[in-house]
Amino acid sequence: MNNDRKLVAALACRNTGSRLYGKPLQNLDVEGKIHILDNIVESLRVSQCIDEIVLGISEGIENEIFIKYAISNDLQYVIGDEEDVLSRLIMCGEAINATDIFRVTSESPFRYFEADLDIWNKHQESNNDATFLEDIIDGCGFEIIKLDALKASHKQGELRHKSEMCTLYIRENLDQFKIEKIQPPSQLVRPDLRLTVDNPEDLIVCRKVYMKFKHLAPMIPVTSIVNYLDQNPELIQLTQPFTEQGYSSMYI
Repeated sequence: MNNDRKLVAALACRNTGSRLYGKPLQNLDVEGKIHILDNIVESLRVSQCIDEIVLGISEGIENEIFIKYAISNDLQYVIGDEEDVLSRLIMCGEAINATDIFRVTSESPFRYFEADLDIWNKHQESNNDATFLEDIIDGCGFEIIKLDALKASHKQGELRHKSEMCTLYIRENLDQFKIEKIQPPSQLVRPDLRLTVDNPEDLIVCRKVYMKFKHLAPMIPVTSIVNYLDQNPELIQLTQPFTEQGYSSMYI
C-alpha cells in the first residue's frame, strides 16, 4: 500500500470515572498484574498495519500515572485538555506526523484484531476520510480516520463533537466526508454482549474472559470469547443492565 501513509493508534487516557475509577489500569489478571491497557497496547504492537502507538493523556495530577506508564513501556505520549478528547487524538497524530488515526478506547481490551489490515487497506484504496467497523460487540470495534478529517471536525464542530464521541461530527455530516462502514461477521453482531469496562460488572466479565484465554493474549479471538460467554450465560446477565445504553450512544 501507500508508503506515504502513517497509521498511528491513539489512546485517550484519563483516570476519572464515576462508576469505576482508573479503568485503563484496572487489572485483567490480578496476580499477574496485567492491566486492561497492557493487553490493548501489546495487541496494537503486533498489528500488521499500525506504525506507532501514542497515549493522549488528560491534564491533571491524577493522570500522571499514565506518563509513567508511557515511559516505562517506551510509548510516545501527549498531554491535553480533559474534556476535549478530540484535540488529544489530533495531538497524538501531530506528535509523530501521522496521516491517519487508528482509534480504539483505552478501556476495551478485546478488539476484533483480525480485521485490522483488511480495513486499513480498504481505507487507503477507497481514499476514505473515515472507515468504521460497525455493529460489532461493544468494545470490539475500531475506527480509522484521516488526521485532516479530525482536524476539520475540531474546527467546525461544537463542544459536544469534541467529547469522547470523537467522530460524532463526521457521522452527523456525511455530505462533507467520504465514509465507509464495514460490517463484522454475523456471529459478532451481538447487542446482548459487551466487552468494554465502564462498570464493576464489566470488569468481572473481562477478567473471567482474560483468565480463560490468557494463553492466547494479547490476541484473543472475539469469536472464542463469544462462544465462552454463550456457555456461561450468568456472565452475560451480569452486564445486561448496561447493554442498551452502551449501544444507543455508539454510532450516533
